[in-house]
Amino acid sequence: MRTLRTSSVMAKSSEALLLLDTHIWLWEVFATGQLSSSIRARISDAAQLRRLRLSAISIWEISLLASRGKIELGPPVMPWITEAEGRSGIVFEPLSTEIAVEAGALPGGFRSDPADLIIVATARVTGAMLLTRDRRILDYGAAGNVAVLAA
Repeated sequence: MRTLRTSSVMAKSSEALLLLDTHIWLWEVFATGQLSSSIRARISDAAQLRRLRLSAISIWEISLLASRGKIELGPPVMPWITEAEGRSGIVFEPLSTEIAVEAGALPGGFRSDPADLIIVATARVTGAMLLTRDRRILDYGAAGNVAVLAA
């Protein structure tokens, strides 16, 4: 398993992957105005460098939200995902065995919904900076368990 780098190291590295939490990607794709210009620039820079990532579990979350009427995508989920992926320059990070094991054994007593566990584990395993506004994840990062960036 890769060694977790601290937030301060990740923030200085131009080579760091940027992993978006599900809500951040939706805000970016829908251009909701929820993200500051500096965060949007950071996302754009990561996309241009092919360092922008989204956990595959986020696709599951989006599909659930759409099927429950919590978000309106317009087209069916799969064509919407394909089109949004192409526009955003994001790379989907698959759920690997290593990520699954990490999600089940996160240090520091992190407890959340299964999607958040997998997203956090994905950031840890890939060495990515996790961009989120989720307070629980930000607190977990502040405790030194995952590299995070507040959106």
